[in-house]
Amino acid sequence: MNLEQRIESIKQRFSRHGQWEDRYREIIELGKEQPEMAEADKIDRYKVKGCQSQVWLKPEFVQDKVNFQADSDALLVKGIVSILVMIYSGATADEIIKHEPTFLKELGIAEHLSMNRSNGLSSMLKQIKMYAMAAKALANRG
Repeated sequence: MNLEQRIESIKQRFSRHGQWEDRYREIIELGKEQPEMAEADKIDRYKVKGCQSQVWLKPEFVQDKVNFQADSDALLVKGIVSILVMIYSGATADEIIKHEPTFLKELGIAEHLSMNRSNGLSSMLKQIKMYAMAAKALANRG
């Protein structure tokens, strides 16, 4: 499944819910479905700066693709970062760098977050793009 197909899959899952409260519960459910990150990986190196909650985002570079593992100590935030992992894991560095996350607005997530949560979401997206740039630089070095 490519990046756009993964986004469409998430949109379909959220389209079943008309109310924000139901979407909120869906986000939390997505977080619960994601595997726990190993405690050994919950280190400062993988911590996303700028989040009110603790968020860890660990990349893995496999050939020309980037995979992510993530976790958070807050249920809602874990759900949000899980959505990002579901969408961006397995994408190429170029796909991640070029992609604008308009799906967050389409899902109604961005507009319902507090200022602190919105800043945290921006930090997560920035970290994902930075990891993609690092993967691209590593690939170009051969």
